[in-house]
Amino acid sequence: MSKPLSAQTIAIVKSTAPAIRQHGVAITTAMYKRLFQDESVKAMFDQAAQESGEQPRRLAAAILGYAENIDKLDALSGAVARMVQRHVETGVKASDYPKVANALLPAMREVLGDAVATDAVLAAWGEAYWMLADILIAKEAEAYADK
Repeated sequence: MSKPLSAQTIAIVKSTAPAIRQHGVAITTAMYKRLFQDESVKAMFDQAAQESGEQPRRLAAAILGYAENIDKLDALSGAVARMVQRHVETGVKASDYPKVANALLPAMREVLGDAVATDAVLAAWGEAYWMLADILIAKEAEAYADK
């Protein structure tokens, strides 16, 4: 499990919420473009939801919700449960999480630019991503064990 986030990391992630609100769909669209270079990952996703923009919008909303509530994760318990259910349905494994991180963080820099997506911002988001990923991985492992 990841260590708890520092107050500084939480503050940095929360400070990006307005940029995520404004550019979240562009970020997730760029992320999926990077992620889907791996055909095995692409096959896990409903391509109709990609083409319609539904999936990038859903993920952008989830990222925004995380940024806004990173200091009160209990507010995200319903969203986390839905993600776990969907991930188990589609066969997401712990080994898939690094692929997403390696697509998401560069997409943030690409869309937000170096002035907003500084090294410090990306480092904070990296820590925040892995904290949430660890939560999801643990809950998904429980759900797979219960199948």
